[in-house]
Amino acid sequence: MKRLVLAVALSGVVATAGCASTGPAAPAASGTLDKIKATKTIALGYRDSSVPFSYTNAAKEPIGYSVDLCRRVVEDLRTELKLPDLQPRWVPIGVETRVRALVDGTIDLECGSTTNTLSRQERVDFSLTTFITGASLLALAESSVGDQLGALRIAVIPGTTTEQVVKNAIATMGAGPADARLVPVSDHAAGLAAVVDKRAEVYATDRAILMGLVMSANNPRQFALLDRYLSYEPYALMLRRGDPEFRLAVNRTLARLYRSGQVVDIYRRWFGQWGDPSPLTLGMYAVEGLPE
Repeated sequence: MKRLVLAVALSGVVATAGCASTGPAAPAASGTLDKIKATKTIALGYRDSSVPFSYTNAAKEPIGYSVDLCRRVVEDLRTELKLPDLQPRWVPIGVETRVRALVDGTIDLECGSTTNTLSRQERVDFSLTTFITGASLLALAESSVGDQLGALRIAVIPGTTTEQVVKNAIATMGAGPADARLVPVSDHAAGLAAVVDKRAEVYATDRAILMGLVMSANNPRQFALLDRYLSYEPYALMLRRGDPEFRLAVNRTLARLYRSGQVVDIYRRWFGQWGDPSPLTLGMYAVEGLPE
């Protein structure tokens, strides 16, 4: 494998952006590492349709880019905590349950496609950045979709950063709520179905997820990705606030993967069909590959 990560990327600079969530965070009652030592188990949250970051295969096993990163965290914890029999316990979560599952202790680490935002940091904490993408739109290839979002029926998952981005974009264009015609959907699979069934002209979510949905569809050629970004979305693994020891353990694994270039192998496994990491992604890996 070509070890180009640092050479290509040192000129890249990565920033973060925010969106919406509410309520103060409950501090961790006890350290996650202590909990892991006592139970020899770590509870990992996964999504079932956030392709290619976190979803399930035919055997209903969690797979994806974020899932692989979490598996590496578990491998390192086995060594660092001297727990060779440490086992992951995979817990399904959704958009509306992921934060609550962390706060109430149902899961210890979220392995999904969650954007690190300032408002979410009021309730939870985040690892180093794991991926950079932005909200975009998916339509049927046969459709003729214009640039005016307010004239479209837009499928979107309520409570996501994308929903607020779409609302802001529509407001900027001068269209009111009645013109927007947002079509709420439960998850990414439902968003794709809304476009196929023509209940919506487009589905709005992060572009990398849209690519994954297209590639896993029965007929990828029936879809078209619009050449438009609506936002900047830095993904990270989500964990409880007030637990710096566990956050450091997670970040140590990620930084090692970034510094060594091993993360490129993981990237290629899930995004290889679209080519090597972009200069922006390589820059993120370089900046976040913190030294010991």
